[in-house]
Amino acid sequence: MTAVASLLEELLEEAIATRRVLERVPGDKLAWRPHAKSMTLGQLALHMATIPGNVANLAQLDGFDTSQANFEPPSPHDVQELAAALEQSLQTAESLLAKMSDQSAAANWRLTMRGVEVFSKPRIAILRSLMMNHWYHHRGQLSVYLRLLDVAVPVIYGRSADENPFT
Repeated sequence: MTAVASLLEELLEEAIATRRVLERVPGDKLAWRPHAKSMTLGQLALHMATIPGNVANLAQLDGFDTSQANFEPPSPHDVQELAAALEQSLQTAESLLAKMSDQSAAANWRLTMRGVEVFSKPRIAILRSLMMNHWYHHRGQLSVYLRLLDVAVPVIYGRSADENPFT
């Protein structure tokens, strides 16, 4: 199995837990934030939903200049938007990754800031860190937001304080 095929398989497996977390987001709390410096619940959830597709699109390029980025995440209008965004994002990522050759995956991808290189890494490493690890990080954040809102935290990799898949 190629590195890209393995990553794609992982993406689709992890999508199951991501859906469970997003399904718990309460629609009446989308504007809530745990701290003034934090994203709102809605912003975080929508950001998490769109990571796979957005990063897969970025990985099609030879690099990206961060001065072109908008780091203010949008807010969803309702929780239905979260599910739709995740499904679209997964469809985009799956389609783009399925077409990626081993040669393209091994090619260097550059992150720059106003033309100055921040780093250069193989594209597959960018997909691992910016798509998968970034996704997991924000999914963990979202589960903490749910806990703070006293929403039952779903199973992700095993039992949570609210659910036990082994009983």
